[in-house]
Amino acid sequence: MYKYLVHIISVILTSFYFFPIETVFLPGVNTKMALAGIGLLILGKRLAQRRDAGINKDFFVLSLLALGISLISLLTMTINNTPDASFLTYFVSMWVWMGGAYTVVRWLDTAYGYVNVRLVCNQLIAVCVIQCLIAWTKDVYPPLQAWVDSFVGGEAFMGNTKEARLSGIGAALDVAGLRFSAVVVMIGYILSKAEELSHKQVVTYLISFLIIAIIGNMMSRTTTVGVGLALVYWIYSTNLFSLKQNIKNQKRWFWLGGILCVIIPVFIYLYFANDTFYKNIRFGFEGFFSLWETGEWQTSSNDILLEHMVVFPDNWVTWLIGDGYAANPMDKTLSFFDPYYTGPIYHGYYKGTDIGYLRYIFYFGLVGTFVFVLFMWKSAWACIHRFKDYKMMFLMILLVNYIGWFKVSTDIFLVFALFLVFSSKDKENFDEQNMTCCGTLHE
Repeated sequence: MYKYLVHIISVILTSFYFFPIETVFLPGVNTKMALAGIGLLILGKRLAQRRDAGINKDFFVLSLLALGISLISLLTMTINNTPDASFLTYFVSMWVWMGGAYTVVRWLDTAYGYVNVRLVCNQLIAVCVIQCLIAWTKDVYPPLQAWVDSFVGGEAFMGNTKEARLSGIGAALDVAGLRFSAVVVMIGYILSKAEELSHKQVVTYLISFLIIAIIGNMMSRTTTVGVGLALVYWIYSTNLFSLKQNIKNQKRWFWLGGILCVIIPVFIYLYFANDTFYKNIRFGFEGFFSLWETGEWQTSSNDILLEHMVVFPDNWVTWLIGDGYAANPMDKTLSFFDPYYTGPIYHGYYKGTDIGYLRYIFYFGLVGTFVFVLFMWKSAWACIHRFKDYKMMFLMILLVNYIGWFKVSTDIFLVFALFLVFSSKDKENFDEQNMTCCGTLHE
């Protein structure tokens, strides 16, 4: 009983970090902020006990880069005389994520007696699978949706969107899609190490992969980015088309084929028999249905993106330092609502674009965009330097972020933060238990 309680608490805490929520009972404070506050207290106690106030070199460099993003934000606001402080507090946001990650990692260390990369990956996988199942259940069982809306602030709006998307508890839209992408990349990387996995582990990871790939796409089609990267790496690393595959690699593909043989007939039945499933599956895999029915890959969001949102600055000042607007100045809910703004507004975005790179350029120019790109690269590189056996996993997560910016303006620094807060003791545990401890999803 104690073991299961530990698993439940671990998954809940990780979900509070990975998909923060704000309750109606405590507006203005989300779970990420609460975890960061706890992490600050834990860190202060550990530093006092060790009498060591030194700061890790990676943290120092990342802090300087995050501070640079904030200072460039201040510069563009000053030059353009705008009140949009979207990235002004990025330095603070970075440390809030680090504080929340520190709390989660310290809990895992206390609960399991060790913490390593595989354990953190397994926690994130479990969280994403549960979020997908919750989203599915909410859609087919409305009372659960009403119950969630009764205590989670900001969730009720999801049922009123033009495209009634599935949503978990704090997991929705492209933010969830990028995080799902990062996690399916983790699964793809772990599955590439077939020789170190049991049959039970392989099946567990495969089922988890399919749940996130299918239901995650129904929630956000950005999930496809991670699914594609994971499959490409998986095929490459296992030499799928080679005659010299080892036994475990062959069995892994047989397991995947067997699972799909069970799932596909069920999906075909639901597609024709259930209107809700029909709607969700066509939304999540619109491009594939379009390719099958018309011979062309086409999705409504991509059409809007390519036809209306590819908008570039028309002067060198904007290219260099931006216009100082990341959000729509015509949005009356914002503190900097500007009734005199006459620029193009499409789908509620400044300059009519939701493309991440373009929104960054319009806000703080190529200067700020370059520093932001460098910040994410440094985050990934620090993880690679610490955990060299997971180099490809962290590189693919970084690629998820960079590809995602062609569609949305959100980052996944929070994924790297979980591994950046590993202490020297955790690193020793990792070296000793690498690829042996926590081999399954809470086996």
